[in-house]
Amino acid sequence: MTGTLITNATLVTWGSDSRLLPNHALLINEGRIEAMGPSANLAQMFRGGKYHGEPIEFLDAHGQLVMPGNICAHTHFYGAFARGMAIPGDAPKDFPEILEKLWWRLDRALTLDDVRYSALVCLVDAVKHGTTTLIDHHASPNAIDGSLDVIAEAVSQTGLRACLCYEVTDRNGPEGMRAGIAENVRFIKSQTPNSKSQIAATFGLHASLTLSDETLEACRAAHDGGFHIHVAEHEADEYDSLKRSGTRAVDRLNKFGILGPRSIAAHCVHIDYREAELLRETGARVTHQPRSNMNNAVGAADVDGLLRLGVPVCLGNDGFSNAMWEEWKAAYLLHKVASRDPRRAGGYNIAQMALANNAALANMFFPAHKLGVLEPGATADLMFVDYHPITPLTAGNIPWHIIFGFESSMVTTTICGGKVLMKDRQLLFLDEAEITAKSRELAAKVWERYNEL
Repeated sequence: MTGTLITNATLVTWGSDSRLLPNHALLINEGRIEAMGPSANLAQMFRGGKYHGEPIEFLDAHGQLVMPGNICAHTHFYGAFARGMAIPGDAPKDFPEILEKLWWRLDRALTLDDVRYSALVCLVDAVKHGTTTLIDHHASPNAIDGSLDVIAEAVSQTGLRACLCYEVTDRNGPEGMRAGIAENVRFIKSQTPNSKSQIAATFGLHASLTLSDETLEACRAAHDGGFHIHVAEHEADEYDSLKRSGTRAVDRLNKFGILGPRSIAAHCVHIDYREAELLRETGARVTHQPRSNMNNAVGAADVDGLLRLGVPVCLGNDGFSNAMWEEWKAAYLLHKVASRDPRRAGGYNIAQMALANNAALANMFFPAHKLGVLEPGATADLMFVDYHPITPLTAGNIPWHIIFGFESSMVTTTICGGKVLMKDRQLLFLDEAEITAKSRELAAKVWERYNEL
């Protein structure tokens, strides 16, 4: 089959000249958008059901919104098995205790099978919620070698697109640190980006507070193409950096060459103004994860200030559900209550993070694609949204419709690279029941190992 013609759609193009185009159609060919125009015009052109002499598939949107797939700038597939798990003893009193009692035990309990299925359940969730590109940050200290290949296989199986890395840290000893570096380097070398790429790679680091000077030097010596690292998620990261180096976390990372235009600094909740300037000067990208920040009680990053300063702030989910509109809503509300100022984190700033900045990040990792926009030549990563506004919907006010009107259940069809992954809420290439049953079985064993740790 050469092409797919989507008809009777209301196109939401995003991009610098975002438009809302009712009663439109778009033609997908070889994974890209080849043409867009009024439905009547394009349907007339392909009335014979052929395109370049080959059968063409017709997909009727029935008036739904058709828009670019969502992009997640920072997530953790490996955390999926934490859902519903009890933490023994007293509840953690702060974020360092959450790390020690939950995440640094859970990641050590994972096998390669667990890595595969924790990725698969997250990817199923992404397909169901129209999230087509994800930037993942992985950790499994007792199953490091080949872990990124396992995740890449899961991504390819689902038909989505992801950039992967392994989290280097000193917390599991020098052997684990060296294995983490080797896994990043090996996987990066194995990837050759092209127009069909579903997988990209970067180099993962945990955070300044679990990385010695020697490890930072070793990582920089092994790789010079950008890093993905947590920065100042909690004050502990800053206190540790001051104790180690006499400088704050961003200054320390910058000294070792970790920051640059291909680097991701996740969170940045507790940076100061000079650190923000350094992020701008290096071109590093910040990711904001409001649901996680609220859950961990770490505070709220100054996203308005960072955006005003010229720092590209993107929107991630930190391992929460891949219903990215929930992240829009959380960001919109968090900053208002944190500052007691209803003017903070306005809809345009949320849209800037989630749309333009996330698209720029994704396009950096997938340079042969054009993601996050509907226009001829763009990659056909799309979702259909069954939204019927009760008030006028325009290109200018759609961010507020998303924040106050959209629900994750409204996604009915998901397409990535021109391939229909879900149609009318039915997954086409994944057995969700099998994946879910297997994940429950594996998660129970992970919980047992976690409790032993």
